[in-house]
Amino acid sequence: MNKLKWIRIKGYRSIKSTELELGSLNIFIGPNGAGKSNLVSFFKMLTKMMALQLQEYIGTTGQAQSLLHFGSKITPQIESELAFATDKGTDYYKMRLFHAARDTLVFADEAIEFVPTGQTKPRTISLGAGHNETRIREEATKGEPIARVIYYLLTQCRVYHFHDTSSTARMRGYSYINDNRWLMPDAGNLAAMLFAYREKTNVVYQRIVSAVRTLVAGFDDFCLEPNRLNKNEIMLNWRRRGSDYLFGPHQISDGSLRAMAICTLLLQPDDDLPNVIILDEPELGLHPYALEMIARLMRAASEKTQIIAATQSQNFLNFFDPAEIITVVHNGASDFRRLEPDKLADWLEDYSIGELWQRNVLGGGPLP
Repeated sequence: MNKLKWIRIKGYRSIKSTELELGSLNIFIGPNGAGKSNLVSFFKMLTKMMALQLQEYIGTTGQAQSLLHFGSKITPQIESELAFATDKGTDYYKMRLFHAARDTLVFADEAIEFVPTGQTKPRTISLGAGHNETRIREEATKGEPIARVIYYLLTQCRVYHFHDTSSTARMRGYSYINDNRWLMPDAGNLAAMLFAYREKTNVVYQRIVSAVRTLVAGFDDFCLEPNRLNKNEIMLNWRRRGSDYLFGPHQISDGSLRAMAICTLLLQPDDDLPNVIILDEPELGLHPYALEMIARLMRAASEKTQIIAATQSQNFLNFFDPAEIITVVHNGASDFRRLEPDKLADWLEDYSIGELWQRNVLGGGPLP
């Protein structure tokens, strides 16, 4: 499994400087405003960069001043480096974004490196400076081997947020039936994905349905058929146990809809899983009973992919091991600290990990 070994970020929003070593399952816990969401949003920016939409991202998030730590006068640039472990060695992506005219960011430099297994000397390729959008996609398209691998690894870091369950949410509307290559970040193509799994990978579909039945009271099965008036459209219809009445996606509670999306994400075929899944508050809107099952699904998925999740739920925290937990505190800047199980052994004889966080023993607790 390709793995994001560590990430270094400087000058991004509340993150003045941090270097994070990452495992297969990483749970970030902290109060509102600590910086968990800023870590998630960094990966969102990375996704936009790989789609050549960095300038669009800057323009829709309050311009560069809102992305630079305390603004451009204090922090004129954002720096980052990501290291990926593969079966052939370690790949590195490095970038530095500098504040420029019209309150935007341009690349002060961009580079990629590869260190083969058993060697120490890197093969480095500079992608230049002064450009508005990344050049790694261009180099990958040209066939440059290192660029192709690293571009693929970067596009495999995907952020998922199932927060929008409003009446106009894409999950509740029609989706294009052939939009089934991979689950969209907001699960807007959930019906199309489930339909594809039912038709081509039924064992996966049945696994998802079984999980949803456990989490959603009365749920029996999805009713996924193309729209008779437009065969290219499909909607997330469903039925209750013991009833022939057809329910539509607007007759699903917010928490149930999020549970359907999370189950689909974590139980999809191994070949469809991205290398890195970044989840922002996966527990949002779920019944306390559901938290243990979602945690189990995350742990099982982490054996095949890498998971980074941000939460502020004390109860959700109880289902993870201390070594998997990173606390986030804000003392002028976001500070990330992975828990040390040995130092907590005595505490855990009398308290759960969630209780220790609630009491501020771990740091990054809900109270000042």
